[in-house]
Amino acid sequence: MSMEKRSFGRTKEGTEVTLYTITNKNGMSVSAIDYGANIVSLIVPDKNGKAADIVLGFDDVAGYEENGCFFGAFIGRHGNRIGQAKFELDGKTYELEKNDGENNLHGGTPGYHHVMYEVSATDDSVTFSRVSPDMEQGYPGNLEIAVTYALTEDNALKISYKTKSDKDTLCNLTNHSYFNLKGHDGGTITDHMVTIKANCFTGTGSDLIPDGSLVDVTGTPMDFREPRKIGDDIDSDYEPIVLAGGYDHNFVLDKPDGAFAKVCEVTETSCGRTMEVYTDLPGMQLYTGNFINREEGKAVYTKRTGICFETQFFPNSINVPEFKSCLLKAGEEFNSTTMYKFL
Repeated sequence: MSMEKRSFGRTKEGTEVTLYTITNKNGMSVSAIDYGANIVSLIVPDKNGKAADIVLGFDDVAGYEENGCFFGAFIGRHGNRIGQAKFELDGKTYELEKNDGENNLHGGTPGYHHVMYEVSATDDSVTFSRVSPDMEQGYPGNLEIAVTYALTEDNALKISYKTKSDKDTLCNLTNHSYFNLKGHDGGTITDHMVTIKANCFTGTGSDLIPDGSLVDVTGTPMDFREPRKIGDDIDSDYEPIVLAGGYDHNFVLDKPDGAFAKVCEVTETSCGRTMEVYTDLPGMQLYTGNFINREEGKAVYTKRTGICFETQFFPNSINVPEFKSCLLKAGEEFNSTTMYKFL
């Protein structure tokens, strides 16, 4: 296992940005930058031992300073959507940025993928940390944040989150990497075979905000309990699919509460790469890049050229009493791990 670091350029304000690359004995590597804790590349061998970068991204920091599609992004303080961009906590109503119609998406400004982090690196991991100050993005509490990317010798990328706040607050962190197992420049992901261990998904209104209902996947395009191509029903007339323009839905993971378990498997047969997803969180957003119009990055990316598996607390959980809450109490430590393992 080895760690290398090099310059990744400077921000518009002139801040030096560093790229950290961890490589294991199999030739798998992960690269991330201290600007936004963004994952820049993930190089994985295929069935013939040929390595390819399988995440969408940019070649320089300028791309990540824009990054409207959240390529490789570390998302916080609250990933996914909050209805009406507000919530009540300890008798006080907090108003958030309305950056998704009338709702809040992925925390607000500044996004956690748009700020600088302190770094601690070893041969097999890199940790990005900072304090998100009280009322940043509209959330209460000074939140101490550390996100660690660790690579194992058996080809797994572990993402670990550790936080603590001095006030009651929300904490729903995720990673927004877009995967394409054929390679980041491999075209559409509709041929990827996907399995998700979930009997239900969270029902939403037309604005994609969960309404508290859990919808049985049986007999619907949302049923991935057995492996099938992501493209089989991606353009169906099933109303939740129509509303989202494809898949952009939170799956209710079928596992014991808080247990770290395998919840998803993705395979692309032509290259032979398989990715397993493990998490201790209750939900996972499946997103098929429906809103990528044309992004010039390491390649030119368009609609459905990448697929996301965003582990999370359910969207809008703070406003839906039936959902497990992402509330973090003052002084308590939050720890969570998600793992992407390649076979």
